[in-house]
Amino acid sequence: MTKIDVAYRATAVLGEGATWDPVTSLLLWVDILGSEVHEFDPATGAASRLSTPQHVGAVKPRSGGGLVVNLAEGVGLYDADRHFSWLTQWHEPDVRGNDAAVDPWGHLWAGTMRYDEAPGGGRLRRVTPDGSHSVIVPDAAVSNGLGWSPDARTMYYIDSPTRRVDRFDVDPTNGSVRDRRPFVTLPDDTPGFPDGMTVDADGCVWVALWDGWAVHRYTPDGRLDRVVEMPVARATACAFGGPQQRDLYITTARAGLSEAQLADQPLAGSLLVVEDAGQGAPGWAFAG
Repeated sequence: MTKIDVAYRATAVLGEGATWDPVTSLLLWVDILGSEVHEFDPATGAASRLSTPQHVGAVKPRSGGGLVVNLAEGVGLYDADRHFSWLTQWHEPDVRGNDAAVDPWGHLWAGTMRYDEAPGGGRLRRVTPDGSHSVIVPDAAVSNGLGWSPDARTMYYIDSPTRRVDRFDVDPTNGSVRDRRPFVTLPDDTPGFPDGMTVDADGCVWVALWDGWAVHRYTPDGRLDRVVEMPVARATACAFGGPQQRDLYITTARAGLSEAQLADQPLAGSLLVVEDAGQGAPGWAFAG
């Protein structure tokens, strides 16, 4: 059984969005319903929190320093001194930001969902550095994990209730996508829903399973070749980090668990890590 350690013990309501920032050597993640950005330094164990003005679905580094955040009403920016400003807003009622990712061209792909998770109520947008945006997936339920193959020719995407990981072909000249189709569909006897994900240097796709007690790794041809069993039901996202990006960090959640379930899952809401799990691929910073 794979050894899982506690990187940072926490009680996040809805921990999400693990992201490695190679410039600062910090692991970034969020507590969505706690409206907090977390920064964790694996070298020292130091951790800090940044309160956001709204529920925050994801945080990513900016190429010029600072952070970009996917909020309930749009996308916001923090500068290096942590001063906040809006980049763009869409004001959709009863909707919040969920997972997001940055592509090799420096665009932010920002997902949304309705609080009641109604089918068709979510969107996936591509946001450019100047704040203009276009809807790429107009009818998601819970827009979730995103990732790109090492050659940037494939984008992976999760709309959780479908229980699938989909793939798109990517135009190498501008990052636009086309031809969405299934990459992996969870079998009926596999519990849980695909949530956040990351792609490693070998092109394998790692998927955190909400209510699945596991993280799965799939080869580029869609074959399940590794299962990391988790001590919590609600793994939400994963990312490689650390000095050589070989440690797999996994965010977890307490949301919706009963007191009895929480007693059985004392690490729910913590940031967990599998050391030397594989080789992470370089990430990208938002160009805005």
